[in-house]
Amino acid sequence: MSEVRTGKRFDVHLPIKISGEGAQTHEGQTDNLSAAGVFLSLDQSLEVGSQVEFDITMPASVIGAEKDVRIHCHGRVVRTEGPKDGATNSGVACVIDKYEFIR
Repeated sequence: MSEVRTGKRFDVHLPIKISGEGAQTHEGQTDNLSAAGVFLSLDQSLEVGSQVEFDITMPASVIGAEKDVRIHCHGRVVRTEGPKDGATNSGVACVIDKYEFIR
């Protein structure tokens, strides 16, 4: 199966809390990030097609800015992977449909 990428992905490992449908919150970290999506390592898998919301705080040192930048994202789950190599977290790929910078 070939992968379709819409932009360059960056290996960025940031803590994240993601809210799914039903106001359930999951914790984990980003594994990689692009302008169009994010791959997460979460404490629990989410269902493909689920609508999600999450905030990502980009550290100033990573983006070359004076201050950290917080981004609020709305998206949906497009793919999941079970835990690998004895890990307990599941992989969750999300498309970012809409985002806004939070001041």
